Amino acid sequence: MLSVKDQINPEHLPRHVAIIMDGNGRWAKSRGKERTYGHKSALTAVRDAINACNEIHIPYLTLYTFSSENWNRPNDEVNSLMDLLAETLLLEAEEIFTKGLRLHIIGDIEKLPDLVRDQLQNVMDLTKDNKRGNLILALSYGSQKEILNAVKQISSKVKAGEISEDDIDEKLFEDHLYTKDFPPVDLMIRTSGEVRISNFLLWQMAYAEMQFLDMLWPDFNRETFFNCILDYQMKERRYGKTSEQLEHE
Repeated sequence: MLSVKDQINPEHLPRHVAIIMDGNGRWAKSRGKERTYGHKSALTAVRDAINACNEIHIPYLTLYTFSSENWNRPNDEVNSLMDLLAETLLLEAEEIFTKGLRLHIIGDIEKLPDLVRDQLQNVMDLTKDNKRGNLILALSYGSQKEILNAVKQISSKVKAGEISEDDIDEKLFEDHLYTKDFPPVDLMIRTSGEVRISNFLLWQMAYAEMQFLDMLWPDFNRETFFNCILDYQMKERRYGKTSEQLEHE
């Protein structure tokens, strides 16, 4: 019997997968532990997602690591998350490099602690020439703010006479987003049973397939990822066209 991975069609893979890693706190609470225990335990799921993506050669993986709204959580939890992020970057830098992945960061990183920003920059510098795949961490990220920033930048250019209103199209707008160097999201996965996208890549997911899993993030593993890809491959992606039109292309 074929394994889940062996059932995947390598000719029909998403180029860009995005994951909302939700449920760490609930996972810990169900075990009588503090929320930080859930965040630490979730690192195995993160590694499994990265490894599975790398194994089947999906070139872009974006992980919703810390949202702009997460700054509103209790200070102790935020501080613990920042400490964990800095520690994890130190431990995982060599692993990311040896896998041939390039690290990218999207979001308002100026709000991050200096230590975390330095660690992120170190890993980005270390991996900048890697070409096997792209690991994108959404940190201090909010899609609405990203879109507003793009509008402000374009408005300033119009006002300065650098571009005209007629120059503004989808491509120009996308060139002012954090994700200007990445393709649109093909598949979005969210754990925890919640059915919402929480201010994540709103523009970039316009035509993404979405899967909402009834499991908490620390329980996510390599086989879960492969099952999500199999499910994706069963979908007909029409982009507004009919099935008959696609057959004749």
